[in-house]
Amino acid sequence: MTPFRDRRQAGKLLAEKLTKYANLPDVLVLALPRGGVPVAFEVAKTLNVPLDVFIVRKLGVPSHTELAMGAIATGGVCFLDREIVRSFDVSDTAIDLIKQHETKELKRREDSYRKNRPAPNFRDRAIILVDDGLATGATMRAAVMALKPYEPKCIVVAVPVAATQSFSQFGAEVDEVVSVILPERLWAIGHWYDNFSQTTDQEVCSLLEQANYQLSTT
Repeated sequence: MTPFRDRRQAGKLLAEKLTKYANLPDVLVLALPRGGVPVAFEVAKTLNVPLDVFIVRKLGVPSHTELAMGAIATGGVCFLDREIVRSFDVSDTAIDLIKQHETKELKRREDSYRKNRPAPNFRDRAIILVDDGLATGATMRAAVMALKPYEPKCIVVAVPVAATQSFSQFGAEVDEVVSVILPERLWAIGHWYDNFSQTTDQEVCSLLEQANYQLSTT
């Protein structure tokens, strides 16, 4: 039996490890779309704090698109894992083409998810960055790099499942790293979920609207 039924159940379990942030006025949960949104929705709901999205796009290795060789994030930040780029002999031209494609998708998602809502203020806030898992850490690393110039009070990386090496690396990059489980071998993030179906744009928008409504009525 896998540890998590689905992303939302994983989010509830993750929230249990973040209770010290509950009901604090300066806390903001930021989800990495799309898979991180159902997880983060449950975290924000349980902690009774605001939820928003921080758009990050993985840069996949051309011959193995599921493997991240880097990522881009809101604000023009780009992170490249030079070791992976070298080991797969990815050319600068190929990297540029992938970046162009993912930049367009990042812009589309920002327009779709945020609509007319202004971007939240990050300065002097405790930011909890949430995704559905941490494998190579490329997308999360891009998000952290993009957030630091805004001078948040602290950055917490929170995921239901993480590769041990990535978990350890982030310990030196952010203020806190939280994971429900740390398997000896990760295999793939989806391996730890019964239901790991793709999160849709419609689901992302619906959960963001629900989160904003729930917070405004409490």
